[in-house]
Amino acid sequence: MTIAPARHNGERGQTAWSDAQLLYALEEVVEKELNRHLGVAKEWMPHEYVPWSDGRNFDGVMGGEAWAPEQSKVTDIGRIALVVNLLTEDNLPSYHHEIASLFGRDGAWGTWVHRWTAEEGRHGIVMRDYLLTSRAVDPVELERFRMAHMSEGFESDNSHSMLHSVAYVAFQELATRISHRNTGHHSGDPVCDRMLARIATDENLHMVFYRNLLGAAFELAADQTMCAVRDVVTGFRMPGHGIPGFERAAARMAIGGIYNLRIHHDDVLQPVLRYLKVLDIGGLGPAGLAAQEELGLFMGGLDGQARKFDERRATLLARRAARA
Repeated sequence: MTIAPARHNGERGQTAWSDAQLLYALEEVVEKELNRHLGVAKEWMPHEYVPWSDGRNFDGVMGGEAWAPEQSKVTDIGRIALVVNLLTEDNLPSYHHEIASLFGRDGAWGTWVHRWTAEEGRHGIVMRDYLLTSRAVDPVELERFRMAHMSEGFESDNSHSMLHSVAYVAFQELATRISHRNTGHHSGDPVCDRMLARIATDENLHMVFYRNLLGAAFELAADQTMCAVRDVVTGFRMPGHGIPGFERAAARMAIGGIYNLRIHHDDVLQPVLRYLKVLDIGGLGPAGLAAQEELGLFMGGLDGQARKFDERRATLLARRAARA
């Protein structure tokens, strides 16, 4: 395959790249990032993070004890967030299909896709084992939600271009890391906190892989990458948005400090944009400049929305404290 070289300086962002060309041109970067990831990723065993001695039979064919809320060691907000986080992980087959279809199954790209899938699968294993063994959540409701959510599958909100997918996962992996860590902090159970901290470490490494890949894409196709980042940031939704009752759960997680507009702006979007200096990139063409300007305006507006949310949340929490 012949790859047209990207033009730089004044015409830096104006070269048009197809998905096939970008996949080919970024293969070396993927291999480098894959090797870096394998060098820093630590092997860990899901079974070591599960309190197996707390387990006992449930009702049903085993004739055990039915689940009741008072059996759970985690807080109310912890239960809500744990269910959302696990159901998000459960849709891994759909996520694998999405990225394997876009990135391919051969070469460095394919090796990364399969490695990423294996690591993400480990997260679902340890979370479900913990939740059921510790009786943290209602197992019947959890299974019914899983069936409903996975039956819907997952399809990206974006245009299915390779750049949109790379941009999305760069932000989404960091968002997932933050959600897991905050869930652990608010769970009220040190065992849960330790487990989610371990998962969050993986998610951070995944974010670094995609963030660095996104940076390389800016070097090759700045205009196209800027447009993809603009589209992803302005239309971002977490992959678990199809979970039954997600809107209500998300609202409670926002008030509970697990994930909300302020966290999304300060701890997810800003760190990636700042690291890549997205709003400072020069030499863009008309499309890239327009996207960069729109992105800057959006971030300013989102900060204002987050400020209003912070005020409403503080008022609500103060009322709750007064009633208590």
